[in-house]
Amino acid sequence: MVVGAHTETTAAAGESGGGRWSGVRRSALALVCGALPALAFPAPALWWFAYVALVPWLLLVRTAPSARRAGLDGWSGGLGFMLAVHHWLLPSLHVFLLVIAALMALLWLPWGRLVRAMLGGQPSPARAAAALLVVPSGWLMIELVRSWQGLGGPWGLLGASQWQVPAALRLASVGGVWLVSLLVVAVNTAVALLFVAPAPVRRTGVAGVTGSALLLGLVWWGVPAPRTSGTVRIAVVQPGVYDAAGAGGAGLRFARGEALTRALAGRRLDLVVWGESSVGADLRTRPDLSARVTALSRRVGAPILVNVDARRSDRPGIYKSAILVGPDGPTGERYDKMRLVPFGEYIPMRPLLGWATSVGKAAAEDRRRGTAPVVMTLPSAPGSTAPGLGIGPLICFETAFPDMSRRLADNGAAVIVAQSSTSTFQDSWAPAQHASLGALRAAETGRPMVQATLTGVSAAYGPDGRRTGPVLGTHASASAVYELPLSHTRTLYDRFGAWPVYAAVLVLIAAGAVEFGRRRRGA
Repeated sequence: MVVGAHTETTAAAGESGGGRWSGVRRSALALVCGALPALAFPAPALWWFAYVALVPWLLLVRTAPSARRAGLDGWSGGLGFMLAVHHWLLPSLHVFLLVIAALMALLWLPWGRLVRAMLGGQPSPARAAAALLVVPSGWLMIELVRSWQGLGGPWGLLGASQWQVPAALRLASVGGVWLVSLLVVAVNTAVALLFVAPAPVRRTGVAGVTGSALLLGLVWWGVPAPRTSGTVRIAVVQPGVYDAAGAGGAGLRFARGEALTRALAGRRLDLVVWGESSVGADLRTRPDLSARVTALSRRVGAPILVNVDARRSDRPGIYKSAILVGPDGPTGERYDKMRLVPFGEYIPMRPLLGWATSVGKAAAEDRRRGTAPVVMTLPSAPGSTAPGLGIGPLICFETAFPDMSRRLADNGAAVIVAQSSTSTFQDSWAPAQHASLGALRAAETGRPMVQATLTGVSAAYGPDGRRTGPVLGTHASASAVYELPLSHTRTLYDRFGAWPVYAAVLVLIAAGAVEFGRRRRGA
């Protein structure tokens, strides 16, 4: 691997682009270029665009007249990316979204300098070949850092844009969404090299695109789909749009969910799943609600997984909890949400940032966290064909985290079950993008996944990540039944975890060592 950076003088003389733009205009262009990848995600869902969406940004950064300017181009593009991918949060966070995006965009500042070092000036074929590894590895470090729950979590990982591409889902079974992100950025880097003279460098770009296509084809051909054995019948209940904050909102949701569930009688179900916040009171303090859900379970012949968003009676604070109710009442199986939505469900450093409640819809009171994942065992019920089956519940935002579904699969979950709401963002891109994450989590773990929401989008995915059965849109008030194939195959990602992240770290360490050695020799 050869890493080298052109000098400031060479860059300024060899690249006229940096001199044509004033700082403000160049930053504005970087902002727009950074926003382009958002079009690859739902709702636009231009998945193919992801493979070239970074090219304008890369070409701009490589013409930066200095490393400092390249860092600013990286920061400006990162700001555009964060705003575009999270624009649907604007009604909730208002100006605070701009503050958060500007801070998170700092992660792209060193990446901009890295891009210029690898692609700027007249790169040699060796440096261009190294760029195909180094630039994607740098991008993956950004995704890793911002995936920390305290910084907002892994929303908008570039690999997640490929959720409906079967070959990319197979790649996710090998290295998770991380490997898909690496491939997407590598293709963008290779395409950018096609615009760089001289001819040997362009040939490196052609080789990069060809190699990426061959890798994807090799994985598709050489890695088998999960072997299936048996099926499970799961119904999701989506009550429709109700004003959760209005008087009686929780009661309306419950009543509509109850009516839809009652209509499922006779469908030979193994499980019924209600959406997030489908029950607005602790079942211990509301035996009437507990009795109604229990009666429903007996009527449909299947246990019901409800979601309680309420103050607990046995400990202080408000929790969001998945609770399994069988024909004999609550089974005692309970999962408390572990990873909460920053500002939506708690305010980080509330003494310092509590003012966010005055400019948006930030949480007035922090919800409490659960302490451990839970794999629930389905109880026997009349007509059930899957007693003893393990299900792994996730609640809303948690489906964005690859490690959570992987841990559930390792702990014995045969099905991943997500309960969500997204009602606050009903008319935005958020519901469709949130639902698409189920495809990645299913493909990574080799386990089928269902997502039940209050207001859409509700959907289901097989063990290979492909969507199956009906999709309940954002204004549907309905139920849907899915017959999902079961699989006990352990994917490579399930076995080895986020190994592409570790590989990327090694690539960056090696690149740093080469650059250090080059500078020592130059001195």
